[in-house]
Amino acid sequence: MSYDSAVANLYALGHELARTPSHKFDLAHMRVLLAALGHPERRFPSVLIAGTNGKGSTAATLAEILRAAGYRTALYTSPHLVRLNERIRINGEEIADPGFAAIHGRVEEVANRLVAAGELPWHPSFFEMLTAIAFEHFAQAKVDIAVLEVGMGGRLDATNVVEPLVSVITDIALDHQKFLGNTIAEIAGEKAGIIHPGGVVVTLPQHPAANDVIGNVVLERGARAVSAVPYVPPVSPAADAFSREAAKECGPGREPGVSSYPLEVMGEQILVESPLVGRHQCRNIALAIAAAVELNSVNVGKNRVGTGLRPAQGERSSPPPPAFNISPSNIATGIRQTRWPGRFQTIPAHDGWPELILDVAHNPAGAWALRSALSQHCADRPLTFVFGAMSDKAIAEIAEILFPLAERVIATRAENPRSAAPEEIREAAARTGAEVLCAPDVPAALAQARSLAGSPGLVVVTGSIYIVGEAMRELKLRA
Repeated sequence: MSYDSAVANLYALGHELARTPSHKFDLAHMRVLLAALGHPERRFPSVLIAGTNGKGSTAATLAEILRAAGYRTALYTSPHLVRLNERIRINGEEIADPGFAAIHGRVEEVANRLVAAGELPWHPSFFEMLTAIAFEHFAQAKVDIAVLEVGMGGRLDATNVVEPLVSVITDIALDHQKFLGNTIAEIAGEKAGIIHPGGVVVTLPQHPAANDVIGNVVLERGARAVSAVPYVPPVSPAADAFSREAAKECGPGREPGVSSYPLEVMGEQILVESPLVGRHQCRNIALAIAAAVELNSVNVGKNRVGTGLRPAQGERSSPPPPAFNISPSNIATGIRQTRWPGRFQTIPAHDGWPELILDVAHNPAGAWALRSALSQHCADRPLTFVFGAMSDKAIAEIAEILFPLAERVIATRAENPRSAAPEEIREAAARTGAEVLCAPDVPAALAQARSLAGSPGLVVVTGSIYIVGEAMRELKLRA
């Protein structure tokens, strides 16, 4: 099967969130598939990251830290911006098309056999298939460690079949309520499902309801909680930790500056220099640092089965050495080298295009983070928004947060069955008083924004990750 046929085969499975969720949320079925593949998920150690916002940034940062320490590091994230292969990377390199096609063929063959034999009630879902492909790729490549981002929720997510060395929970907010629950506590319960008995979880204080749920799960499962608070710098406007930050304003052709602050890590002071813009990223960076530090104290003894490492016959029971050796310098280098497209990503003015910022603010918490970053870095710039969202999102609330910043908003839709129509967005935003224009698709919206913003203006493409991804394709940008 060719690469194009493999991708078409996957997409033919349909969009999981647009159909009955029972085909997605069943770890027993995922375990049957992986068992038939020879349990690739047991052949590499892993870190599992869940949360509503920031889990991708945290995963990308931790992966770069591990790479800087010399480890062959896998990264599994979702969704993608431009190409499916983006989700599956080793040392920053996407899975190659031929390899993707070959592994897809094997997984597809196994899945069909299991369905025919009655061992699976139906074909695995898009995300289950993609997760199995990622695990098989990482196992074949003999990676030293995989950093895995949960797709949605955590408790029943297809990634939650691994036995992670460390689990990480990022900030929790209201999102995907149809599937995860209508309260912070309910959603936190799903995210906390990645905390395994006797495991380690890295997190930060957040909404009291989330704190309470996470704390109770830690106690119930005999896990150990690690706070990333020591790695969060002061975030008040006058804090010395933000003493050097270039380009406080986005003048035409100028990118927002790199946030820099000193930080003590493992008894040594480093300079954190992050290209990830926005004060909210400091929390994600702190979580990645705490996870990296924790990996230094994890040994292979408890996790031998999960990593495929087994004691030799007659091996003495003395504590084995730590599995990882990550230095403060590695942490500083990894943070500095992190790139995570579509998160306040600045595209300088070029070829008749005004300056653009791409940011996936797809829920109210993400919208507040974008608003804060725009206020901090782009004050007094005339803004034109290109905005689209999925119909199940809190569009009215997101609009109330963001749209007052803009001179105009161009509402559009992505090529996704869950997309809200531009007219729905305009209606939902009526209370904001913003001027909302409608465009039938992303290319039309970008063309309209390009014409209206002019050279001094700034175009902000935001909302759904699918909107940002289609904008990147139209602009011929790589993720």
